[in-house]
Amino acid sequence: MRKSLLAMLFVASIATTTLTAQAKLELPALFSDHMVVQSGTNIPVWGWAAPGQQVTVKFLGQAKQATTNDAGKWTLSLDAVEAGGPHELVVDGGNTITIKDVLVGEVWLASGQSNMAFKVRQARNFDKEKAKADLPKIRMFTVQRQSKPTPQARCKGSWKVCSPETVGDFSAAAYFFGRHLHNKLAGVPVGLINSSWGGTAVEAWTSMDVQKKVDALQPMLANWQKRTDAWDPQKAEDQFQARLARWKNSVAKWEEAAATARGAGKKPRRKPRRPRKPGNPALNQNHPANLFNGMIEPLIPYAIKGAIWYQGEHNARTIETAKLYRTQLPLLINDWRTRWKEGDFPFAWVQLPNFKKRVNQPTQHSAWAVIRESMAQCLDVPNTGMAVTIDVGMANNIHPTNKQAVGNRLGRWAMSKVYGKRGLPMGPILSGSKVEGNTIVCMFKYARGLKLRRKATEAKGFAVAGEDHKWHAATAKIEGNKVIVSCPDVPNPVAVRYAWGDNPECNLVNRGGLPASPFRTDDWDE
Repeated sequence: MRKSLLAMLFVASIATTTLTAQAKLELPALFSDHMVVQSGTNIPVWGWAAPGQQVTVKFLGQAKQATTNDAGKWTLSLDAVEAGGPHELVVDGGNTITIKDVLVGEVWLASGQSNMAFKVRQARNFDKEKAKADLPKIRMFTVQRQSKPTPQARCKGSWKVCSPETVGDFSAAAYFFGRHLHNKLAGVPVGLINSSWGGTAVEAWTSMDVQKKVDALQPMLANWQKRTDAWDPQKAEDQFQARLARWKNSVAKWEEAAATARGAGKKPRRKPRRPRKPGNPALNQNHPANLFNGMIEPLIPYAIKGAIWYQGEHNARTIETAKLYRTQLPLLINDWRTRWKEGDFPFAWVQLPNFKKRVNQPTQHSAWAVIRESMAQCLDVPNTGMAVTIDVGMANNIHPTNKQAVGNRLGRWAMSKVYGKRGLPMGPILSGSKVEGNTIVCMFKYARGLKLRRKATEAKGFAVAGEDHKWHAATAKIEGNKVIVSCPDVPNPVAVRYAWGDNPECNLVNRGGLPASPFRTDDWDE
């Protein structure tokens, strides 16, 4: 009897402890020391506590209250405040959480794949950048990677204050963008939320709710469903072990051959790569919506000014997937805007840079050329921008190190279009064209001071074609904000292309030195 009573008391104690733990006041990871909150707008604050618990949030003289619902969730909104700090934000709901060193300023979400995840320590001139990174009013919150099949309420991460010791681990594109804003806005605090994952697809960052309504995406979604339905963990493990055994055998032979090569003073061939263990497709980071679920949903509705995006390499695998991007990127933008309920918040992306071996022909119809076109077409979405980077890529590196130019160009767009400062927001964008005799006249937006880069005397990258669809290198003459293109071998031109290819030679810029975006006036798949 005594043992039974003790057991009952023990179980009751465990249950009480569990309830107490569940009832403890909790905030999202974003609400933590060194955070930056958006100025000039209402500030949503939310979290969890015991059902029916009253919660009070105090900040800059405000004291707002909310009561948790049956699931223990609470949310409230603080009134807009001006930039400044540091301040404290205090939340009381059974227990008290005090968040210290809170700044008010400009908050931007930075997302995408590896070129957004790319760190400052990997960028060019890191030693110089590190030395001048004592910028405590710039902070970055890096979202811990998680791929989830259902929407998540929580994520992990922490705010880091920019310093020579911390800046190396910041997203380079986001940091140089944030630094540009910080400098141009007279030292206003800047908070950057880095939610990125290398090698990932745009569909992984978009909610399933909107994707399943788009006819063009159904084949892609069906393919993922087919892979998920066919998943057999034991079969996958057996196949992996077989591949692993073959790999070990190949490595043994490689080591013998490598020793022989070194003995002969030669460089051995590359070591065979270890096979990757397969995983459940439903949990894959590229499965549609999985990164939205794990790395975007938990951030909503944290107040942000806007978003920057560097992604597209994964979706430039074929011309077909590159074309689909002109549907997918606007879908993501509108999805995020709808869920944040902040209207058409500013959104800008990086147009993919030059990459791969340069081809010695007038044009090269490739997936990278087409996805750049898709990105340019997405500028039809209101309140968006694009950093053209066709001149700062690297032929042999899909991760170009000049992220300073990327951040600067995104920043110039933001200063012009978001903060109302003078200056060209981006490079020249084709706005129209017309055939005049044996020439094609190209018109541009953002073309003030149209010129050639670095005092060049000859325009590079233009080609024209006639009805035969055969492309010929063309000459181009600048007249004000227009370019007149012609070729003696094409007396009756019908189409023009500029910088069309993986790594094109091109040199058209505006007064601000910003490069013109690649374009074509045809729709030929050749």
